[in-house]
Amino acid sequence: MQTRIGQLSRPFGKLYYEVTGSGPPIVFAHGLGGNHLSWWQQVAHFSPQYSCVTFAHRGFVPSEPVPGGPDPADYAGDLAALITHLSLERPVLVAQSMGGWSCVDYALANPGKVSGLVMACTTGTLDFGKAGRDISSELAAWQQRVDETLPLWAKSGIHPACGEAFAKRLPALYELYKSIDRINAGLDKALVRQRIWEARNRSPADLATLDCPALFLSGADDLVVPPCGVEAVAAHAARGRFVSVPETGHSVYFEDAARFNAELDRFMSELKA
Repeated sequence: MQTRIGQLSRPFGKLYYEVTGSGPPIVFAHGLGGNHLSWWQQVAHFSPQYSCVTFAHRGFVPSEPVPGGPDPADYAGDLAALITHLSLERPVLVAQSMGGWSCVDYALANPGKVSGLVMACTTGTLDFGKAGRDISSELAAWQQRVDETLPLWAKSGIHPACGEAFAKRLPALYELYKSIDRINAGLDKALVRQRIWEARNRSPADLATLDCPALFLSGADDLVVPPCGVEAVAAHAARGRFVSVPETGHSVYFEDAARFNAELDRFMSELKA
């Protein structure tokens, strides 16, 4: 399977991308702990039938750095430029965590130009606190678990986007995740995290204008983005549904690619029906 590699000129510098396979396009947008390499298990699975587009967000290697760090407000514009540059016709957008800021804003700003939206362990810019559903008790229980668990993981050097169960069950895969994460060791991720959290300010009611099917997916043990928040936001998408993947954390696509790919396969089949 051949891969086409390119760099797209943007106001900040060069945006790196790869295209593997042929067929209807799927664009994969990575999270804070990754880059284009994060999607290797999805590219291998889907490229025989689809054009798989992966890219590194601005400031994430091998895209060029941004002085002062990347601003998430620019992510959707970069995605739009990439889709135009590659002449992608109504792609499916697949977002992991931070990638949700790119994908949901693009989808809402470009009606008729997206075939489907997949939001994995993310609500993007949509604030689940404004979902209009009382999830306070669920959030409180989730936050208590976060407060009790993350300090212990920090002492043990466990990456919060993976979790202890992943690290123990699949140690080689866990080391690969950390290796990809370290590629961007020079990036101030704490600052990027703060910026994306601050940009999570849209009302989930905005999903009423989303004109394509949407799949929201969470790992049941995610301690980065609350699954109850993702589910509450998903309820606002007229053609949306929510899937909880048991015994997985924040990185379902990496930790349990077989299940993630099966859910995405099902979603792609629904789009064809």
